[in-house]
Amino acid sequence: MVSSGVWFHMIVKSFLKWSETAKTGDRCKAASALARAYALGHMDQSERQAAEAALAMLLEDPSPKVRLALAEGLAMIEHAPRGIVLGLANDQIEVAGRVIALSPVLADNDLIEIVASGRPALQQFVAFRRPLSVSVAAALAEVGEAGAVADMLDNIHVAIARISLRRIAERFGDDPEIRARLFERSDLPCDVRQALVERLGAALAGSDFVRSAIGGSRGRKVTEEACMNATLRMAETVYADEIPALVEHLRMSGRLTPAFLIHALCAGNVDFFASAVVSLSGMSDSRVRGILIDGRETAMRALYRAIGLSGDLAPVFVTATLIWRAASRSQASIDTGRVTNELIQRHARDAERQPSVGELLRLVETLHFNWQRQASRDYAHALAAEAA
Repeated sequence: MVSSGVWFHMIVKSFLKWSETAKTGDRCKAASALARAYALGHMDQSERQAAEAALAMLLEDPSPKVRLALAEGLAMIEHAPRGIVLGLANDQIEVAGRVIALSPVLADNDLIEIVASGRPALQQFVAFRRPLSVSVAAALAEVGEAGAVADMLDNIHVAIARISLRRIAERFGDDPEIRARLFERSDLPCDVRQALVERLGAALAGSDFVRSAIGGSRGRKVTEEACMNATLRMAETVYADEIPALVEHLRMSGRLTPAFLIHALCAGNVDFFASAVVSLSGMSDSRVRGILIDGRETAMRALYRAIGLSGDLAPVFVTATLIWRAASRSQASIDTGRVTNELIQRHARDAERQPSVGELLRLVETLHFNWQRQASRDYAHALAAEAA
């Protein structure tokens, strides 16, 4: 009586001899059948050993069609032989892609090595995996080609750390498709979002269309104002724990201008404004907030001098602070338009005598109009959405 193990060995031996002369199509069918039999798992140790020997032989088949059939049969099998799977993963793209994208046998270290190989198509197969771990996503963010990174950002089953999103923005912030995908993410750090706004503005200002439509200098001015407006809106909606990072980024990039700061104050965005003053002055948060809320005019003037404001601009900030205080105590919400208009009226004569004050108030008014137009558009879109 021949045991099942011996019988299986005889079958495998016959299979290997037959495969030497069989046609490619027949070998493909045999590879699929053997992979299915192995997937069922109904084998003892000796049978499994014989089957793995046959699989290893098929891995060396000269026809990529046979190796592809083998990859298709083993790609989803958790107990597939690791050596066979790794061999398939290092095959040509048509063969390797299936196991790289699907095989549960491949560990994070295997996938990171594939990413590090630099083959864009294989990197994209890694990016398609579900799920994809933080460490593999980090590898793609660091060395992945643009196509693979874009595919990873489209994969809803991937866990991407904030530091990896930052690295993607650094590497591909000038790529329109990747930049658009990053803008769509709710978990994008605010300072990274602002940096992307700047790069988008630079791209628009340098485009042939903008230069031909409205001129180079005018185009730069328009895009700079648009970037500032976008940053102001970001400062209004950013989470409290992200405000310091955004402030520091704006400070390092020279964006905490007097016009930007006073608009934030007029809009009642006191948390952001106070954080910016803390960063610029070096004073403690409690000291700065105490002066803004209850400090006398002399203390406020000294505070604003400490952040680098000139003697003619500091009084404008003192006035804005006093107007904001009165507005915040009299009503639940701050009317940015009323605060801005009152500030402009109170310093109208100063604006005539001092060009720096006039320029500051002009920028404040422009920013307010941009802010107001955007608010109106948002309101109209909300109404349209409700009516749909």
